Amino acid sequence: MHLKTRLATALLLAFAAIAQPSTAAVQTVAQAAPAPVPAFDLDADVNQALKTFGVPGMAIAIVKDGRVLAARGYGVRRLGEPARVDGKTLFEVASNSKAFTAAALAMLVDEGKLNWEDRVTDHLPEFRMYDDYASGAMTVRDLLTHRSGLGLGAGDLLWWPTSTFSADEILHRLRYIKPATTFRNSYAYDNLLYIAAGKIVADKAGKPWGEAVRERILAPLGMDGTVTSVARMRASGNYAAPHSKVDERQTVVEPMLAENAAGAVGIDSSAEDMARWMNLLLAGGKLPDGRQLFSAERARELWTETTPMKISEPPPALAATRPNFAGYGLGFNLRDYQGRKLALHGGALQGFYSRVLMVPDEKLGIAILTNAENSPAISALQWRILDHYLHVPASDWIRLYADDEARSHREELARQGQAVAARAAHSAPSLPLAAYDGQYRDPWYGDVTIRTQGGQHVLSFSRSPSLTGVLEHFQHDTFIVRWQARNFNADAYVSFALNPDGSIERMKMAPVSSETDFSFDFADLDFKPVKPAP
Repeated sequence: MHLKTRLATALLLAFAAIAQPSTAAVQTVAQAAPAPVPAFDLDADVNQALKTFGVPGMAIAIVKDGRVLAARGYGVRRLGEPARVDGKTLFEVASNSKAFTAAALAMLVDEGKLNWEDRVTDHLPEFRMYDDYASGAMTVRDLLTHRSGLGLGAGDLLWWPTSTFSADEILHRLRYIKPATTFRNSYAYDNLLYIAAGKIVADKAGKPWGEAVRERILAPLGMDGTVTSVARMRASGNYAAPHSKVDERQTVVEPMLAENAAGAVGIDSSAEDMARWMNLLLAGGKLPDGRQLFSAERARELWTETTPMKISEPPPALAATRPNFAGYGLGFNLRDYQGRKLALHGGALQGFYSRVLMVPDEKLGIAILTNAENSPAISALQWRILDHYLHVPASDWIRLYADDEARSHREELARQGQAVAARAAHSAPSLPLAAYDGQYRDPWYGDVTIRTQGGQHVLSFSRSPSLTGVLEHFQHDTFIVRWQARNFNADAYVSFALNPDGSIERMKMAPVSSETDFSFDFADLDFKPVKPAP
């Protein structure tokens, strides 16, 4: 029940007791109480979540005590087509791939081919961070724990959205990304260091990360449907199409190609195969035939906190989800719920969201894969399923998360409306529009261009083909770039600073919406003019 609802009901009941109301009045109070939470029914709950949150398709895996209780699909693979999601349908699981990279490194530790405390430069001699101390002190363990000093999602524009940078080019450009904090100071989620971790896995195997993971993890586990590239996913025939919202409506979009970030986001899997993966982890690295894929000691290390995480306060209606501790291990978030430790991770790529959650003491695992960008749908089902198997009094999580999503979106739209209303609408750019055209360079990303096309000024990122959009004036020397790929939901402010002589000194960017994915790390860019446009 929402906190405001509880308070209102309590006040009404107190007043009723004092005033000794009629039976009709008591009935009115009773009628104001919320309806009871429906009994747990996985199929009914998932279908209700699909409808409530507008998610086209979903796959669910639940394991308990080594048994697979559910591994099935719901909804459709692609809007407008009849093919249904089933237990073998492939989804991009995105950052849930990080655990596979961590496990692959754990196996190398077991084999004595590296140690967690080895310096990264012992295995990647060319590895460099912006800070010389971090470059030399960074260990293999540090690559997995989000405490490098980099800011949230720093450098993600090197691979997100699909770019033409190779993995080696991305790692080379790490040295130009300024840190946000000192080394090992605090938690900030990153992807680039998992690309570095994936390169170590590949180098030790003498083959690409995907082939190494298939040979060393997927094949022994019998995860025969799981693949490590979008091309192979599409070739399978049974795969979910990604969906993003465009003008508030779910729309089929192209899968995001991210082979250059494979160590961070490279796995495409199904409910049936993720059930096998969770059972391996819950068994301490032991395969069904009794062999250890990696040792129980390594398995414990994956779920041991290395980096503390700040605990944020949830909205009052979701207060029961607040943890007492939160941290990051090796490829897993760690927290508690209802007195139990959870090991979990989320995944997000354009058109796909996923969640993998395990309760080690209960030998319980839950995987939720979706072909839409909607985390409230996943969270609502996550708690709904957990409450059932942990024998916790049920809450109507679907309604609670739907209400919170609607509230949050209303507030963001209102904030954007206030920004528009407060702007200097009648201001003009300091320079003729053609003077803003030209080539600009950021130290770690590289070049972007602004040029006049068909009477419009178009901003294009040189190594990210889909990051092209039209500039429209906002106020003074600030514009908004409206990306041609509307599914990005990532329009950004583009602001120019001038030198005393009126020439352009620099160009900065920032997302317009707080709902923009953090991997569009526009705010980290610092462009300087290279040359004017011809």
